[in-house]
Amino acid sequence: MKKLLTLLMLAGVFTFSANAQEFSDSEATDSVAVDSAAVDSVQAEEVVEEPVEVIEVVEPVEADAPSPGFHQIVKEQFIDGGPTFMGIVLVCLILGLAIAIERIIHLNMASTNTKKLLADVEDALSSGGADAAKEVCRNTRGPVASIFTQGLLRMSEGVEMVEKSIISYGSVEMGKLERGMIWISLFISLAPMPGMIEAFDAIAEAGDVSPALVASGIKVALLTTVGGLIVAVILQLFYNYLVSKVDSIVNSMEDASISLVDLLVKHNLSK
Repeated sequence: MKKLLTLLMLAGVFTFSANAQEFSDSEATDSVAVDSAAVDSVQAEEVVEEPVEVIEVVEPVEADAPSPGFHQIVKEQFIDGGPTFMGIVLVCLILGLAIAIERIIHLNMASTNTKKLLADVEDALSSGGADAAKEVCRNTRGPVASIFTQGLLRMSEGVEMVEKSIISYGSVEMGKLERGMIWISLFISLAPMPGMIEAFDAIAEAGDVSPALVASGIKVALLTTVGGLIVAVILQLFYNYLVSKVDSIVNSMEDASISLVDLLVKHNLSK
């Protein structure tokens, strides 16, 4: 019995010592794991706390393309409008401007200082008679001087013939002043007309009124029409100026003619 108790006690001691050894080993392992985890966290914090240099890559910025100028836009629209009908519009503009400039130069040269001319004619009649007055009128350019010359040529036939001569030759001079104006009016009317012709031609050739075809034709028609209207407006401004200039010269001619008749009546009465 004593031997059995001794054996049990020895077995218990060995068992307790083995369990204690395992417990101590597990605690050591746990402490090592905790220490390694703490070291790793500290190292991670140190890594996070280190400043990170960021290298920015700057891409080259392309410069904005310059916006097209007015002449470039006009050129593009002219090409889109088609060379055929836009060419007609351009011809109307060139011919209309050429005639308008020629008329402006002619009318400015036709303007006369009527007061000075009347004073010179009166002095010539008083000093040298009708021949001297005719010479003064011949040396002066303009329709007023030409009318005075025609009136002085009929001076010997009486005042009534002078008036008829002035009226007749005044109509001739007015026709000369208005020469070429009808062509400017024609170009004003003709310039906007070719607009829809090309559009309807394209539709007729295709035989189908598709939206794309109609839109393309309408674009060409509108560009041509706008170009024609711009030409018409430009020529209309010149035409209005020329009409007002002709009216001014005609009014000056009429006033000067009346003054000439009064001057001739005064001269005949003074004889």
